[in-house]
Amino acid sequence: MNIKSVLVVKLSAIGDVIHALPVSYALKEAYPEARVTWVVEPPAYNLLEGNPYIDEIIVFEKKKFKSLAGFWKNFGPFREKLNQHKYDAVLDLQGLFKSAAIAWCSKAPVKLGTCNMRELSDKISRPVVGPNAQGHIVERYLDVARALGCGVDKVEFPINITPEDGKMARSYLYAAGCKGDVPYVVLAVGANWPNKRWPVAYYAKLSDWLSEQGYLPVIIGGGALDEQLVEDISRAAEFPPVNMVGKTTLRQLAYVIKEAKATVGGDTGPVHLSAGLGTPTIMVMGPTDANRNGPYGQLENAIEVPRSCKYCWKRACPKGFDCLDRITPAMVEEKLKPYLG
Repeated sequence: MNIKSVLVVKLSAIGDVIHALPVSYALKEAYPEARVTWVVEPPAYNLLEGNPYIDEIIVFEKKKFKSLAGFWKNFGPFREKLNQHKYDAVLDLQGLFKSAAIAWCSKAPVKLGTCNMRELSDKISRPVVGPNAQGHIVERYLDVARALGCGVDKVEFPINITPEDGKMARSYLYAAGCKGDVPYVVLAVGANWPNKRWPVAYYAKLSDWLSEQGYLPVIIGGGALDEQLVEDISRAAEFPPVNMVGKTTLRQLAYVIKEAKATVGGDTGPVHLSAGLGTPTIMVMGPTDANRNGPYGQLENAIEVPRSCKYCWKRACPKGFDCLDRITPAMVEEKLKPYLG
């Protein structure tokens, strides 16, 4: 194929954008002279900023398009920005109506999407049902790149952690109580779905166990819910953990995770970031399955809940269970031991 310009549409959420990052590397690996443009929503912008395999980032501010007046005001300038370059192909890795609209506006002659397109997006872009259609989401995204002629000889998660990111992250860690060279383990306690969150009492027990082993537990996250979770965990723990909730940008958070001995959490963005960075990652899972959403490259570190109703893909348990309460702190500790030395 003669590919000179590619548009990638992957808007949100944080974890999904992380899973799609290897596509940028694969495109440049196959077509080093091609211009790669990526459309993303504001929350994930910082993850793409400085990526050496992306030439341009276009921000799609969804909230500005929600009203009819907002749509008419913002659609023209967005389309004009989008069409400053001619695209040979568009990869719709979101597979929803909003991403399909962007793919359609791109006027690219080749439009490819993932194997599980929804909201009529398959009418705009051709779904790629590749060899990994039943496999991990990272490989499903890469199947789309393969359909464009990419060999995918290597899977890379390019995240540009600058020296300034590292400097700021270290200062925030120090201010929060992570001083000196004491090793630490990251606990990602939040998740958008209630049944992806491990119980507060279990995090408190794990936090105390880590402290007894000589490791600082460092809680990460963002938003009011995670702030409440860290307060609850701190009250329940004998040794209060280090609170880094809401303290960093995504790239600064990447530095914190990269320097950690390990990360523990549910099926959520920071935990997928940890796996992409190569940090030992323990993921507790219930409504989603490791085959598709587990820590990429570390599926042996996924702990799936021993329930017959797992993989339900429900945001909240219809049976009223605390989904992950059958995954005990001892189970997580056993997974962590090889990485703590």
